Amino acid sequence: MTEMTGHDVMHDSEESPVSLIGADNLTPSQIVSRLDKYIIGQHDAKKSVAIALRNRLRRQNVDDDLRDEIMPNNIIMIGPTGVGKTEIARRLARLADAPFVKVEASKFTEVGYVGRDVESMIRDLADQAVNMVRNEKSEEVREKAAALAEERLLDILLPSVPSSGTSGEAEERDDENSMEEELNRKSREKMLERLRSGRMDDRQIEMEISGDSGGGMMQIFGPMGQMEEIGGLMQDLMSGLPKKRKKRRVSVAEARKLLEQEETQKLIDMDSVVKEAIVKVENSGIVFIDEIDKVAAPTTGGGQKGPDVSREGVQRDLLPIVEGSTVATKHGMVRTDHVLFIASGAFHVAKPSDLIPELQGRFPIRVELKSLTEDDFYRILTQPKNALIKQYRALIATEGVELEFADDAIHAIARIAAEVNATVENIGARRLHTIMTNLLEELMFSIPEEHTTGRVVIDEQLVRQKLDKLVTDRDLSRYIL
Repeated sequence: MTEMTGHDVMHDSEESPVSLIGADNLTPSQIVSRLDKYIIGQHDAKKSVAIALRNRLRRQNVDDDLRDEIMPNNIIMIGPTGVGKTEIARRLARLADAPFVKVEASKFTEVGYVGRDVESMIRDLADQAVNMVRNEKSEEVREKAAALAEERLLDILLPSVPSSGTSGEAEERDDENSMEEELNRKSREKMLERLRSGRMDDRQIEMEISGDSGGGMMQIFGPMGQMEEIGGLMQDLMSGLPKKRKKRRVSVAEARKLLEQEETQKLIDMDSVVKEAIVKVENSGIVFIDEIDKVAAPTTGGGQKGPDVSREGVQRDLLPIVEGSTVATKHGMVRTDHVLFIASGAFHVAKPSDLIPELQGRFPIRVELKSLTEDDFYRILTQPKNALIKQYRALIATEGVELEFADDAIHAIARIAAEVNATVENIGARRLHTIMTNLLEELMFSIPEEHTTGRVVIDEQLVRQKLDKLVTDRDLSRYIL
């Protein structure tokens, strides 16, 4: 999912613009329904991100003179941990086929301090986009690369024998050469058939492969941002040097993979990959900034800000990135004007209004996510495509055993999750992972030996037997559940 801005989309006026939105045929309501397959509840948040995604498509179709003026509606999600904030952003990026990075605001430090600088999020986004585009291009040339790799494999398995002789024997040699060519052709056809059938996979052959240039071990010390930049430049310089080739004995199956990788790299134009990736970043990139409340200085009782000056410094460093600036990456300059920023935080201590006013203004859309209820936990366990119960059933099925959860057992698990969240600490749906692990621990340990085949049923009685003691004992529930 990528979209482009006016002149960003048209770096070359001769080229027709490419659709940059992976979800360009989806309406906002359809986007929400897609998100519903993985995330339970939180309709308001889904609605906000669906509109933001659809607006990217709308902007792509606006006239050039106005396209650059339309800024993305950045979003702040407010809600406790484990209610789906990160998952909504991640699924949105997948749905839109967009470059996506998740960062934690608390990991950044103010410029002038040792640590990770805010521009690194854009460098990471550019790296992600390059990998995405390279994988797409690799898939496009996969068949051609496989065919070329087969030809190289045949050359290794059936090396051609050069002809020799004087010019006086040329006529005789012509007949012999034609016969040799025919025999060689038939031999290659038979060998190719054996290769494709897999009968040659275990055979060992000797081949030349590219060696490491040795640049990977270089360490550069200094401020984090500077170190990343210099490291990227050094990597580019080292990649331009001719790579050493060394001989290795490998199986035919491994050789085929190595040769396909080499042929794929030859077929892909990395300059065009980088160019397309930068366009993707600039027009459809999504940055999810988690824990933004941790860099908001809460007001004290007298209405004054707290003493941590560095928090406000991080906000001021974030501001130019969010409002639009140009960041130097190892792939080139990247503009952030139309990158979509989604921030999130629990805001238990600080409030969104504790952010500096300029940064607040760059996140005009605010949506509050609700705490999960017992009914939500039941639906999370059963409805999503990647529901926990479906995951455990698939894991146990690999042992030849069918795992079944009675409906009353699922309700009991949901009730326990809600109770523990209410009495200990609310960590949202993540509580279900802890409860399911404790519930199924003995079964997962013993199933390879004690249950070779058959069916195992988890009922309410078993759930109570395993978990009730942990729930009633506050100390145990605090440390175990």
